[in-house]
Amino acid sequence: MPMTEQATGAHPQPRPRSGGQQSAPVEHVTGAQSLIRSLEEVGAETVFGIPGGAILPAYDPLMDSTRVRHVLVRHEQGAGHAATGYAQATGRVGVCMATSGPGATNLVTPIADAHMDSVPLVAITGQVASKAIGTDAFQEADIVGITMPVTKHNFLVTKAEDIPRVIAQAFHIASTGRPGPVLVDIAKDALQAKTTFSWPPVMDLPGYRPVTKPHAKQIREAAKLITSAKRPVLYVGGGVLKAQATAELKVLAELTGAPVTTTLMALGAFPDSHPLHVGMPGMHGAVTAVTALQKADLIVALGARFDDRVTGKLDSFAPYAKIVHADIDPAEIGKNRAADVPIVGDAREVIADLVQAVQKEHSEGHKGDYTAWWSDLNRWRETYPLGYDQPEDGSLSPQQVIERVGQLAPEGTIFAAGVGQHQMWSAHFIQYDKPATWLNSGGAGTMGYAVPAAMGAKAGRPDRTVWAIDGDGCFQMTNQELTTCALNNIPIKVAIINNGALGMVRQWQTLFYNQRYSNTVLHSGPDDVNPDAKGTRVPDFVKLSEAMGCVGLRCERPEDLDKVIEEANSINDRPVVIDFIVHEDAMVWPMVAAGTSNDEIMAARDVRPDFGDNEDD
Repeated sequence: MPMTEQATGAHPQPRPRSGGQQSAPVEHVTGAQSLIRSLEEVGAETVFGIPGGAILPAYDPLMDSTRVRHVLVRHEQGAGHAATGYAQATGRVGVCMATSGPGATNLVTPIADAHMDSVPLVAITGQVASKAIGTDAFQEADIVGITMPVTKHNFLVTKAEDIPRVIAQAFHIASTGRPGPVLVDIAKDALQAKTTFSWPPVMDLPGYRPVTKPHAKQIREAAKLITSAKRPVLYVGGGVLKAQATAELKVLAELTGAPVTTTLMALGAFPDSHPLHVGMPGMHGAVTAVTALQKADLIVALGARFDDRVTGKLDSFAPYAKIVHADIDPAEIGKNRAADVPIVGDAREVIADLVQAVQKEHSEGHKGDYTAWWSDLNRWRETYPLGYDQPEDGSLSPQQVIERVGQLAPEGTIFAAGVGQHQMWSAHFIQYDKPATWLNSGGAGTMGYAVPAAMGAKAGRPDRTVWAIDGDGCFQMTNQELTTCALNNIPIKVAIINNGALGMVRQWQTLFYNQRYSNTVLHSGPDDVNPDAKGTRVPDFVKLSEAMGCVGLRCERPEDLDKVIEEANSINDRPVVIDFIVHEDAMVWPMVAAGTSNDEIMAARDVRPDFGDNEDD
């Protein structure tokens, strides 16, 4: 997924020194001091982490830094997700730090998460002394080996003099080309050793040359296909956000008049409210978006990777469509679906060049006529809109809760979601018209992502309201980071969609496992011994939140919904948590069952859309 070097904007990229350049002043420092100076020079303003034995030498000079803020988290996984949320909200490189052994291995999940979602991240870990590496020393783990499959690159540093160069290279690699996580593992003796520091270092990355400029011939071929197609779709992925190409995308869409579908990772790349937007595709995508891809005769994929959640059963996906696939990562092109016109390049440059090529086609009298196509699309939009039913027992609808949180949020609010039903409802029922306002774990689907990611986003964008929309299952994985928020003046807001169950798994058990709810109920509930038990109070999220220094609120009735949300929005000096007690049987629709064709999409339970036969010509 594309990202330009300028897209990281806030982080000045280190430049290699040439032979004729005047040398920078040389300072005599320890490796640890060199590390902190290097972080200052690459523009790392916030680091999320926890000290421990092997990384402890770095924490001493960190205490004296006036340019790097350290946020002491409660779990290393929280540090990693916070760095990811920071990066997604700001466009800068997120930074996390941990000690060796279990400290480092606790970072593996957020590193893998960042790798799947192409998030620029630098994880710095301490390692046992270089002579002890490989001896099973106390708190030793081969974190370089462990993370090799889930990092863009990683380094093991055993010499103090290498630290500035490696940090400069790590930030450059993480933020350029297809962004991703880079791990820097530093032996304790390298941190303690005496060395010299000068900046900028000489960088040498002979094998790293991301292609950003697309091939002109491929651009011309793509423009010809767009103007000759009858049923085109612009299939927009998260790479458009990474490349900061949203303005260019809007120009291209309005120039062509083609429908736009934005993936879960791309929400906000194109305004949800725009008439050309037909929704999110995928397993729980809008009927119109899913069907548009199935019926299309041309798909223009921009910074998207044809993942299984979008395509459904791959061999039945978009059977009539030619494919234009543009991506910064050549390995993605043709990986899942063969491309008729492959384009390697940065999304911003690709889209800008496409605009010019399409304009040239128009000037030569070649302009697509999509009138019949829009007639079909609009009919599907009107017939199968997103919606939900209110519970008959008068309890709270989770969809309504999320919808009202979105509607009552201040302008520019950033939303971070956990994983599961509440994630899909947040994607559907909150309107995203601006980039970098929707954060979620798309590729890995990491429960526990929301609270620390919201913390990182708020630390990076203190001027914005940040809401975490979380499930009661996800919340119980990383809620300890609310303590971090309370103690570090990071006043996020959390909406717990509390249905007393692992909701998405329960939905699958309802639909595919004969309602056998094996190990998805998160509470005991009333029983013969204790008929008055309220299972959704274990734990009591209000008391738990208050114990961690937050304001705790609860809402159980629809008539109280707006009042409670507005109260939360009015509190900005502490974190706020609302425990929304919602109906447990609400389901996410539309839905394409795993492993089936997108043609089998269900608009609601037992409701299969009828598209007629005339669209299949």
